[in-house]
Amino acid sequence: MTRLTTLPDPEAVAVRAAAEIARHLRDAREQRGVAQLALSGGTTPARTYELLGAELTDSEGVEVWFADERCVPPEDGQSNYRLAAETLLSPAAIPPERVHRMEGELGPGEGARRYAEQLRGLVSSGDEDLPVLDLIVLGIGPDGHVASLFPDAPTLDAGEGAICLAVSDSPKPPPERITLSLAVLRAARRCLLLASGVGKAEAISAALHEPSRHVPASLLRRERLTVIADDAASPAPIRK
Repeated sequence: MTRLTTLPDPEAVAVRAAAEIARHLRDAREQRGVAQLALSGGTTPARTYELLGAELTDSEGVEVWFADERCVPPEDGQSNYRLAAETLLSPAAIPPERVHRMEGELGPGEGARRYAEQLRGLVSSGDEDLPVLDLIVLGIGPDGHVASLFPDAPTLDAGEGAICLAVSDSPKPPPERITLSLAVLRAARRCLLLASGVGKAEAISAALHEPSRHVPASLLRRERLTVIADDAASPAPIRK
């Protein structure tokens, strides 16, 4: 069953999320000697990363991946890697060799191919023969998209063996992106979904109801999903 936590405001969401990520990283390192963490972009995750970067005094054994990336150079203001580098990777002094960015500047096809190879080569596979990440941090769009998996997009039908996908027609600019597949999101030991603001309330509510291709977030594995939302973004029956 999905674990849902609602908190008063975005800052409280970020504080709780940073603590949750830190706990998962500790548990993964204790159990397996390594913690495979995947990051997303967005305002709520950004504040979470700032808080996590300040408290993550020991990053030994943490390997950083990305849930998706825009096809822009890493120094571009739209780059998820740049956001993570400024808010978390540099403050926590995570060595570059343990940061695995999506090479968006190569274009969606080649970038996705290379990232799939990296994941195959460096992350242990589970029963489904897919790389198993310990924790994937996700935002959610008002339309219910997660990573760069958009409503009714062909990428949702990529199949159980798909790892990393090229996106050439994103409904949000820029149109070209790279994204982890739904299969990889579902294979992760835990997904942490963050939301704040009234504009996300309908999306969160839909994500927690019946699975639907119209709402990609609803296709995540419920038993492996933690949702942290502020009161404004919490599902309609819970909102104050």
